[in-house]
Amino acid sequence: MKGWALRAAGAGLLIVLGITFGAWVATSHFRPALDEEQDRLAACTAGRDNLEGLAKEQGKALGDLSLAASERQARAEQALVEAQAGAQAHYAAANRLQQERTGGDQCAAATSIIDKELGL
Repeated sequence: MKGWALRAAGAGLLIVLGITFGAWVATSHFRPALDEEQDRLAACTAGRDNLEGLAKEQGKALGDLSLAASERQARAEQALVEAQAGAQAHYAAANRLQQERTGGDQCAAATSIIDKELGL
């Protein structure tokens, strides 16, 4: 009986040594590949974070541009309304100039009418 126990203990010891040696060989074989993949993962993560930050900045800038465009459009519409209001007075004056009848040289007549309108 003692022989069987000794053989079983020896077989168990060989199995444990085989497992340990196999784990050591697998670790030393795959560790460089795992380290390389971890480095790639870190680089990809840093790149993704950088792109995410850039995308947020770009989105903010796009929003700012859109807001500025809306403000410019509102100012342009206001300027158009003001210009139309100012132009009506000039349009009325131009109509009066066209309706007035003057005699003589056309250039002199136009000059005198314009001078009269301008208060010269």
